[in-house]
Amino acid sequence: MKILVGYDGSVVAGEALVLAIEHAKAFDAEVHVVTSIVEGTEKQKQRILEAEGGLEYAKGLFAKKNIPCETHLLIRGLSPGEDLVQFANEKSVDEIIMGVKKRSKVGKLLMGSVAQYVILDAPCPVVVIR
Repeated sequence: MKILVGYDGSVVAGEALVLAIEHAKAFDAEVHVVTSIVEGTEKQKQRILEAEGGLEYAKGLFAKKNIPCETHLLIRGLSPGEDLVQFANEKSVDEIIMGVKKRSKVGKLLMGSVAQYVILDAPCPVVVIR
């Protein structure tokens, strides 16, 4: 089994990592922790460094539990939702786990919702935690 965890360094994303550890143990799964950034310009350098640090942190959590884990920093010009769904298709993922942040309806309208996109377009079950 393959589990994909969408990770952005937030508190709810950290909770998604904890849930992924439980699922990986229960289903003898390998885990792919994915962070998506739309662009990798010089202006984004600090964000990229922070994302890489977050992925190293996540990898360490799984290593402590002897769970196979790969980390991926995706900078492919896609929105995070599109990136996660495309990656899930490419890797034949069996489950996606991600944290969700509560936002107002206006916030969703203006900024979109990564979770909504993933839930509606993913090729596999999606577990969300908040």
